Amino acid sequence: MKLTILATSDMHGYIMPTNFGSRNQNQPFGAAKVATVIKEIRKKTAGPVITIENGDFIQGSPLSYFLAKQEDIATSRQLIDCLNLIGYDAGLLGNHEFNYGATYLRKMEAAAKHPLICANILDETGNPAFGKPYIILEKDGLKIAILGLTTPYIPHWEHPENIKNLTFKSVVETAKKYVPKLREQADIVIVSYHGGFERDLDNGKPTETLTGENEGYQLLQEVKGIDALVTGHQHRQISQKINGVPVVQPGFRGEYVGQIELNIEKNKAGSYVVRASTEKLLATGNCLPDKEISHFLLPISEACETWLDEPLGKVKGSMRIEDPNQARIAEHPYIEFIQKVQMAAANVDVSGTALFNNDGQGFGFTITMRDVVTNYIYPNTLAVLNVTGGELRQALERSASFFAVTVNQQIGINPEFIQPKPQYYNYDMYEGIDYTIDVSKPIGERIVSFRYHNEDVSASDTLEIVVNQYRAVGGGDYAMFDASKIIREVQVDMTELIANYLAENPVIEATCNHNFHVIVGN
Repeated sequence: MKLTILATSDMHGYIMPTNFGSRNQNQPFGAAKVATVIKEIRKKTAGPVITIENGDFIQGSPLSYFLAKQEDIATSRQLIDCLNLIGYDAGLLGNHEFNYGATYLRKMEAAAKHPLICANILDETGNPAFGKPYIILEKDGLKIAILGLTTPYIPHWEHPENIKNLTFKSVVETAKKYVPKLREQADIVIVSYHGGFERDLDNGKPTETLTGENEGYQLLQEVKGIDALVTGHQHRQISQKINGVPVVQPGFRGEYVGQIELNIEKNKAGSYVVRASTEKLLATGNCLPDKEISHFLLPISEACETWLDEPLGKVKGSMRIEDPNQARIAEHPYIEFIQKVQMAAANVDVSGTALFNNDGQGFGFTITMRDVVTNYIYPNTLAVLNVTGGELRQALERSASFFAVTVNQQIGINPEFIQPKPQYYNYDMYEGIDYTIDVSKPIGERIVSFRYHNEDVSASDTLEIVVNQYRAVGGGDYAMFDASKIIREVQVDMTELIANYLAENPVIEATCNHNFHVIVGN
């Protein structure tokens, strides 16, 4: 008998094949193309097929943001209805499922027709807070257990109110508890984990700080009895065996469907055993979008596109980002604009922000909502921190570790911020202070100039700064920040703050005061 496992992960609200930069696109991704692949495999496969949605689905695209802002639940649930049209056997929570708050998450949970499984996020009674810890399906006489696990690092990123009364347990320890039990109850044990790998898959060397955010490698080292592992969170493209276990991680935005095939036989004792397995990623790019999903989503897609085309303001000068890496080395007018929005909203004169990825193009002469949401891609709110000069210097040093000196003595990027997952969002630039980063110096000793109001900043000075909520609670390995330093919050997400700022300032000037410098010293 052959068991086929199909998995998606990190689709982030991308249904139709568009990145929303313009209308009528045909990008090589999207849940509508995923549906085409899954439905075709179901048609041509003789044995049982299991489908798993591995989390991070309801947040991440302009469409998902648009739907989250709808007051009509029948409208806002249309994202989940697309999953229902595909028809999954099980679904997981990703870390971004919490971004729009607990009430919205519960509504989306109720809208899903497939069971939600999550064993390591517990409520105040110590029981699974969302769905069941696992499910056991029976297909063609085969009992198949699926255990759901989610990265427990969520409290380091998420707004405390969104995860109130929840406890996040280690993935490895939770699997040690459940996998042996599932081996007794089922013939096949699948673990679906919204998390990734903390070590090189071939040599086991750490590829990141071992915080517990990703525990996939440790999971396969310490927990026996797993027949197949579905992963995600890191947006990587993985299909290989680790410790003999077939593993997939299918990228993001629906660019791939992960497929694991288990060839199963009965042994002499009458028990099912896996004799062989294969794993691969199925690209969706050349597929046509599923007609059923396309037809279903058309009205709300059109409404979203119309909203995205609404003009908000105009630019005097240029805010186009031609080279994102250069915009991180020398201050760019778009970055200064975002800092101005944050400082105005928080009523402070020091602000930190990041250029989240390399896809944003900045603003043209006319700014539309499309420009705003395709550049500022996260539903961040803001927090004001009271920090010492020493703590802010540590934050600047953490940001300065983003850079590396190339062989020809140019400014390059530290590979740790690119592999195994791009982390451009963890390099912050600041406004309201003047500082210089010397990339030639050792990491931790790169801030060679640091001034505020034309005075050197001492370790004991105190400053009020505004950053996004993710950074305010220490997200991105900014251990010098945490919730105890938050003195007030701005409970409006940045997309709305940018739109409100433009309503008050319909014509903005593209300016740069070049308050920071990145150099390669002698």
